[in-house]
Amino acid sequence: MSSSQYQRNVNSLDKEIADLEKKKAQNENDVAKLQKKIADAQKDISRTKSASTRASKAKQIDGWTGDLAKKQSSVAEYGKKIADKRSKRNSEYQKLQRALADEQKTLQKSYERTIESLTQKINVSDITSRVEEQNNYQADEEYDVFISHAWEDKEDFADEFVMALEQLGIRVWYDTKKLQWGDSMRSKIDDGLRKSKFGIAILSPNYIAEGKYWTKEEFNGLFQLESINGKKILPIWHNLTKNQVMKFSPMIADKKAMTTANMTIEEIAQTLKKLLDSMKKEQAD
Repeated sequence: MSSSQYQRNVNSLDKEIADLEKKKAQNENDVAKLQKKIADAQKDISRTKSASTRASKAKQIDGWTGDLAKKQSSVAEYGKKIADKRSKRNSEYQKLQRALADEQKTLQKSYERTIESLTQKINVSDITSRVEEQNNYQADEEYDVFISHAWEDKEDFADEFVMALEQLGIRVWYDTKKLQWGDSMRSKIDDGLRKSKFGIAILSPNYIAEGKYWTKEEFNGLFQLESINGKKILPIWHNLTKNQVMKFSPMIADKKAMTTANMTIEEIAQTLKKLLDSMKKEQAD
């Protein structure tokens, strides 16, 4: 059974426990009210000299005492049900933890296989030639950052993000501004990747969706440049969870990322500006 199913079981049991605790609390409240009525009636009996009043109060006490016994029995019954549900909940929670651990191991193995596969694909002679060209690549850098994104995210994030970067004086390679009618997308993207210091990947449900050819090509290109030329991939998580990123790429999930869940576009842009300024200072030193 998957961790998601165990999680649903735990959530369902939590709800059942909460409902039972609510009913138990209601019965405990009724018990308290009945005990007060009985106590008040007993005081009335001790204070009155009227035989008829004492008889009437005694009759009421008998009725309330019967109700009290039923309510106390219900409280005990709900307590037992709650204990049983908590025991089942603990069992399901332990199964959930084991399932999560197993899935984590599976993801780790996938990560290791990916690393091994990438290592095998890199040709030693190609590495040598690329290392020789690295200084030329750095000399050719025209952009601070290459923006890799899904076109569906342009309107709600990418366009505004690029504008914020440019207002800070950051040089951006962005397809909307760099691709002209009739241009070869592959050659332009390759050129943009090669001439950028960093590659920002705006990871979103649209970016990692099945069938996304160009985002996959850009992502693979960023990884190749990082593995050979040391260029860094800077991930941004946009409407994406840690689990979704892990399933898409364990390697990218291991990188520190900015996330739109708790940062504004301006804050992310300022973070990149600080990184670039720090690089310039190190180079100057």
